[in-house]
Amino acid sequence: MTARRRKVTTVAALGIAPLAFVGLAAAPAVAHGSMTDPVSRVSACFAEGPESPDSAACKAAVAASGTQAFYDWNEVNIANAAGNHKQLIPDGKLCSAGRDKYKGLDLPRADWPSSKLASGNHTFHYKATAPHKGSFELYLTKDGYDPTRPLKWSDLEEKPFAKVTNPKLVNGEYVFDGAVPNKSGRHLIYSIWQRSDSPEAFYTCSDVVFGQDNGGAGSAAPTASAPSEKEIADSADKSTVDHNGHGGDHSTKAETPALDAPDAPNAPEVNSASQPSASTENLAETGGDSNTSYIAIGGAAALALGAAAMFGAARRKATVSGRRSR
Repeated sequence: MTARRRKVTTVAALGIAPLAFVGLAAAPAVAHGSMTDPVSRVSACFAEGPESPDSAACKAAVAASGTQAFYDWNEVNIANAAGNHKQLIPDGKLCSAGRDKYKGLDLPRADWPSSKLASGNHTFHYKATAPHKGSFELYLTKDGYDPTRPLKWSDLEEKPFAKVTNPKLVNGEYVFDGAVPNKSGRHLIYSIWQRSDSPEAFYTCSDVVFGQDNGGAGSAAPTASAPSEKEIADSADKSTVDHNGHGGDHSTKAETPALDAPDAPNAPEVNSASQPSASTENLAETGGDSNTSYIAIGGAAALALGAAAMFGAARRKATVSGRRSR
């Protein structure tokens, strides 16, 4: 290789790195989702249809929050929670994560659509419309819980009954097992999904009933249903949640990566009947998300553009220098 060609190659290579890093840094990190077994309040009302929900509780929630909150059913979050859940979310606003947009979810009433639940082992499902690394903690309400009163932190058991870090993804859902304590009547499961690669956290309230009664305090509660893939796809154009960036009501503050939490002692067990494909399993385990492809494309484009631009510029300069030396 001649000295002139070596110079061109070196300049072009040096020009690639800055552009490649720009492409990687510009790609945002995202994660969205909600509990679907047992069904969360926001998921149940979205499944009923934000424009004309069936249950009295969902009708009241839509009247309080508006329809957009339920089209954005997978974004009950705090962008910069960083584990400070109790400090950031006041009593009476746990289900909305303290966000006015979702205030209808905090309505104290005994007729929220609910899921039947039994004590003992249960396999939980959390729909991940944009998966990412993190930990899940599930809390159950104490004995004597009154659904007709605003939910307070003191209404929850002190410690989570289920905790898992980086559960595997199965058909677009995080699936993990937990041992449900012995309870009776109407209760509520509060979930916290804290990302480990970002301070962002997501929250859900799932109304559950143990035994045959409806939890008392008035009329029977309807059975909650999780949204189907078709319902999610059909309503996608009405959602303001941006899975390729922090759209909707996300904070515009830069996210500071946090250290990954250590593996929880109760490691998740995936249903053997429905194993994830290699691509989705790796996605969940490595912390990649639906944005990974954009990062790869952006990086590749930056490499190509950087190489072309710098190679062209260096080549023109070398040509001019060659002419001058003749």
